[in-house]
Amino acid sequence: MSAWSRGLIPPQHLGKLRGWVEQKEMACHFLMSLPVGVPSSNFNRRGVTVVLQANVSAVSSKKQGDAVSVTRRNFISKVFLGYVCSKLRPTDSAFAEQRDVFREYIDTFDGYSLKCPLNWIQVRGSGADVFFRDPFVLDENLSLEISSPSSSRYQSVEDLGPPQAAGEKVLKQYLTEFMSTRLGVRRESSIISTSSKVADDGKLYYIVEVNIKSYANNNELAIMPQDRVTRLEWDRRYLSVLGVENNRLYELRLQSPENVFASEENVLRDVMDSFRVFKSAA
Repeated sequence: MSAWSRGLIPPQHLGKLRGWVEQKEMACHFLMSLPVGVPSSNFNRRGVTVVLQANVSAVSSKKQGDAVSVTRRNFISKVFLGYVCSKLRPTDSAFAEQRDVFREYIDTFDGYSLKCPLNWIQVRGSGADVFFRDPFVLDENLSLEISSPSSSRYQSVEDLGPPQAAGEKVLKQYLTEFMSTRLGVRRESSIISTSSKVADDGKLYYIVEVNIKSYANNNELAIMPQDRVTRLEWDRRYLSVLGVENNRLYELRLQSPENVFASEENVLRDVMDSFRVFKSAA
């Protein structure tokens, strides 16, 4: 009687299927073992990423005659379970992180507070007072810049002029920071919008939104113009919120690639709306 007729899988067939089954089985065992009440903050909002090390013994641990002791019914159930897991998408509500989960960051020494997405990582040594970035979209981040207390005596954000004038200063500062000595590099920029608001703390804030594109030649040293093909390096949206307190200018900066901005906009604007300045403890 053959192994198939006894409900078993011959070893020569198992070898071809083992690798696929191992990964699907282990992934599903991981997901099925999670408790029902796992907080959504344990998942990245772009989906669940699991690094697995397949264990061959989990698929086969002993032999019976000339066949491995994995029944066809058990094997088929594993294959089906693996197929279902492979079809799970990052948007499935059971595994997607809530987009409105934030952490609050309060700096009493310098006098400001803000909220950032829970899964963003704080990066130290960036030069900004504080810097957070998305761990998966590295071009998406936020930072906080504060003017020097010894060289600034701001009384109000209106010291910058009207919002449009402040927007021009913000854009000029960005372009200065992005200056490049490479040949064939050029930047295109535009102010998308400028506005002002009085927040619930009674303070006036300016909001500036700009777009900057960077272009570069693929062969900047080429002699013939046709050999210097210009390509788009990056296209980003920059959002700034400006406020004044403690005689200092505070600027919350957010950066996002344009190709993901539409899907991230609500989250980024929630961060902007959360920004507040207050009397410092220093």
